[in-house]
Amino acid sequence: MSQENPSLVRFRFQRMLEMLERKEGRGTELITVYIPPGKQVSEVMNDLRNEWGTAGNIKSKTTRKNVQDALTKAMEQLKLYTRIPPTGLVIFAGTIASQQQGVGEMETYVLIPPEPIGIYYYRCEHRFMLDPLFELLRTEDSYGIVVLDSKAATFALLKGKRADIVKDISSGVAGKTRAGGQSARRYERLRQMHLNEFFTRVGNYMTDIFKDVPNLKGIIVGGPGPTKEDFLKGNYFHHEIKEKILTTVDTGYTGHEGVKEVVERSQDFLKNVRFYEERKIVQDFLYNVGQETGLATYGEREVIQALRSNNVRQLLISEGVRRTMVRLQCRDCGAKDTRIVDRDELVGFEESVADLSCLKCGNGNYEVVETEDLIEALVKLAESTDAKVEIISGETEEGEMLNRSFGGLAAILKYRQFG
Repeated sequence: MSQENPSLVRFRFQRMLEMLERKEGRGTELITVYIPPGKQVSEVMNDLRNEWGTAGNIKSKTTRKNVQDALTKAMEQLKLYTRIPPTGLVIFAGTIASQQQGVGEMETYVLIPPEPIGIYYYRCEHRFMLDPLFELLRTEDSYGIVVLDSKAATFALLKGKRADIVKDISSGVAGKTRAGGQSARRYERLRQMHLNEFFTRVGNYMTDIFKDVPNLKGIIVGGPGPTKEDFLKGNYFHHEIKEKILTTVDTGYTGHEGVKEVVERSQDFLKNVRFYEERKIVQDFLYNVGQETGLATYGEREVIQALRSNNVRQLLISEGVRRTMVRLQCRDCGAKDTRIVDRDELVGFEESVADLSCLKCGNGNYEVVETEDLIEALVKLAESTDAKVEIISGETEEGEMLNRSFGGLAAILKYRQFG
């Protein structure tokens, strides 16, 4: 089985967070538990039992019961694990307020984060605590940073605005001032030899540190003066690493302070890099539309038809799409139909569906058989035909155009469609 598209994994995780974000308790009854990797299950269980006991001091009988019930549910979920997963575990539990003001429903959710979480955290509020998980979405891509001059080099990994120092090395290269008694030419020749050896070490460390980093989008090389340019001009690193070099940044410092400067001065540049691939995908689609090549289609019905015909090479979905596929069946003749409805209009549509006229017998007697998120339905069709799925953000001009002008759904086809 092929590995799932990272953009699709990210999208599904984001949709789950958005669903949880809409949940609300009547009071401070919803509990959130963040458990980092390496934490002992028994230790967490003991802490939750203590919280259960503390909750017994809550004055409101209803709130006390709901909080203790939520903690019980959390402990039941935790018992299913012999050890915390490598990226950690997050448990949400609580009685969700009913729109009809009746008795709410107890709901429990367990998430395994896509990246390791570093916090051990318990909170009881009227909403679930989601900020650390939303932050993971903003920091999924990784970038390598190398800051160097002739005396030292520092290697770091950047995610979002957080840079983790991986290694510091010194060069052992003497300064440019000539030592006593040596000729200037000999001194400079020895210094250049030592500098080349240092550059070779820097290149080897770059390969060792960055070559197998997941989601590494590129490497930024920074430092004061021309040393970084001299390094990049040479043949000091693996060809795969050379292809990852994005840009250079002038800094006033080396070491950890130099890394901070690179992070501060690279944010706008990195934002453009993150969206570069999306731009290329949408521009490919727009080219096929503009040139009337017959290799592009858009719109719900058209895209679904192309998927069912096994004629989609690349499916483009705007992450702003919020629609539901509703499958209907006529009670009188059994005819089936499918409608696509905006998520915000779903409740009203389901209440009025019996008034719709059946396309086959003409009677108004439809019933809802199934509802499914439109994007999930499209992804299933795409996976069954080996079409590549790309989730496109709305943070570029091209992504905004996909959403605004093409309804957020488009496809680049395998072969031309006629008729």
